[in-house]
Amino acid sequence: MPELDPEDEKIVVLARSTRARTQAAEGAAVRDTDGRTYAAATVELPSLKLTALQAAVAAAVSSGAEGLEAAAVVTEEPMVLGASVQAVRDLSADAPILRADPSGTVRETLR
Repeated sequence: MPELDPEDEKIVVLARSTRARTQAAEGAAVRDTDGRTYAAATVELPSLKLTALQAAVAAAVSSGAEGLEAAAVVTEEPMVLGASVQAVRDLSADAPILRADPSGTVRETLR
């Protein structure tokens, strides 16, 4: 993988630290079109289940974000779940989605 832009590296670090802090299955972060970042972890409650990216997108939207520049998810899974991709695509048709492993190494970029 090519070297990451510093702003993309920042959201990977945020996603990784959120996952580690909460010990969740996934951590995610998004950057909106104003440059603000939002991080979240997997939510698994009896009445509510969200992927980390869905939760990060929800945080961005609830703060007034109208679009996304980029998203990152840190997971052990070999692919980004469709529901996560769709949450990002609801706000941006072309924002890159970085999938990183728990060490923070980006394994894939979805466009």
